[in-house]
Amino acid sequence: MTTADLVARTRARLAARDRRMVVGGPLIKAAVLLPILDRSEPWLVFAKRTTTVAQHAGQISFPGGRVDPRDAGFLEAALREAHEEVGLPPEQVEPLGALDDQETIATQFIITPWVGLVREPVAWKPDGHEIERVIEVPVAALLDRANTRTEHWTRDGVTREVYFYQYAGETIWGATARILRDYLAIVTAP
Repeated sequence: MTTADLVARTRARLAARDRRMVVGGPLIKAAVLLPILDRSEPWLVFAKRTTTVAQHAGQISFPGGRVDPRDAGFLEAALREAHEEVGLPPEQVEPLGALDDQETIATQFIITPWVGLVREPVAWKPDGHEIERVIEVPVAALLDRANTRTEHWTRDGVTREVYFYQYAGETIWGATARILRDYLAIVTAP
C-alpha cells in the first residue's frame, strides 16, 4: 500500500464511521497524534518515553498528552503536545480524522487519537525530559504477523487482551498498541 492509498483510505473510512467517545467521569482527558510520514510507502511515528517520567516510563507511545484548558479541542492538544515532545510543527500536519477514544486502566486516562499526514521531512527534536527519541516504523512491519502477539492479562478479576508489536528491538504495547491495532483494522478491512 502506498502512502497516498493509506491517506485516502484513512480519510474516507474515518469520515464514514461513528467514533466511540468516552464522555465525562473522573478520567483525565488526553490526546495523541498518529503521524503518517509522506513517503512512497507509509511510515508511522512513535516516541520513546524517558525512564524518568512519572507515567509510562520507557514505553513507546504516540506523541501526545493531557488536554490543556487553553486547547480548543483534542486535535489542538495532540498537535501542541507533538510539537512540545518531538518538535513536529503543527502546520506540517494535515488532519485526517479521529479514532475511537481509548481508556487506560492503570493510569486513568481517556485518550483521543488523531491521525495526521506529515507532508514535509521533519528534523525531530525529542524534548529529552519526556521523550528520549523518535522511532519511525514502516506500516508494512506493523502489518507483518511475525511482529505481533496477543497476551491475556488479568487485573482486578477482569481478563483483557494485551497487544504487542515488535520493531527493531522495541516493543509497542498498552494503549498505544490498542490504538494502533484499531487503526490498522480500519484501514485494512476489505
